[in-house]
Amino acid sequence: MLPTVSRGRTPSNVRSNPVFPQYLRRIVKWQQMDIEYTFWQMLHLCTSPKVVYQHTKYHKQTKNQWARDDPAFVVICSLLLAVATSAYCAAYDHNATHAVFTVLSVLIFHFLVAGGILATCCWFLTNTYLREESSNSHVVEQRVEWLYAFDVHCNSFFPMFVVLYVIQYFLSPLLVAHGFIPVLLSNLLFMVAISYYHYLNFLGYDVLPFLDRTTFFLYPIGLIIILSPLLILSGFNPTRYVMSIYFS
Repeated sequence: MLPTVSRGRTPSNVRSNPVFPQYLRRIVKWQQMDIEYTFWQMLHLCTSPKVVYQHTKYHKQTKNQWARDDPAFVVICSLLLAVATSAYCAAYDHNATHAVFTVLSVLIFHFLVAGGILATCCWFLTNTYLREESSNSHVVEQRVEWLYAFDVHCNSFFPMFVVLYVIQYFLSPLLVAHGFIPVLLSNLLFMVAISYYHYLNFLGYDVLPFLDRTTFFLYPIGLIIILSPLLILSGFNPTRYVMSIYFS
């Protein structure tokens, strides 16, 4: 008997997947998380991201799903983000209540909510427009899992976090100063971080054999390369701009 795949409504891809509730339950159970493997992934996402996605193929072969079933990456990334934001607040904020609000807003809205929205957009885009249509009616239909799209966002976010939260923190006394050099360095930092985010986004979807035209995810890099010189010439300093939003 041939396997069949349900073509249900859009949200069913998440609701019907038994991995999703299990994933949520494991968030509060440290003993079930593979912390060592998570740090290995984080290191290689900054140095050899293709190796990480090669292991994603092995995960598909062994567990028959592309998405992680271990929430350790999200948990550790959230903790690191909270620590980094707290360091910014300690250096630039003098109000404890506002500092707590800043940490929570960055963690909830910048990482989780924005990540969920970006993952949903990419999930919808890939399943609607980038999937290859199989000419064989006996082949099981494959779709991008929403949880995998969120994994791709988290993978892409971590190197950007290292650049824009960690490296920028230590360079911030120079970057917030007035003058051409701070403007140049700040724009280069943002250009590298955001471009690398989109490159990792591309790698995450390019590894899926049933997707086509995944180079679409590289297009924003061209736009960034065009805009960066214009922002430099206009004297726009993204570090000063972002810092002024949170620590005016």
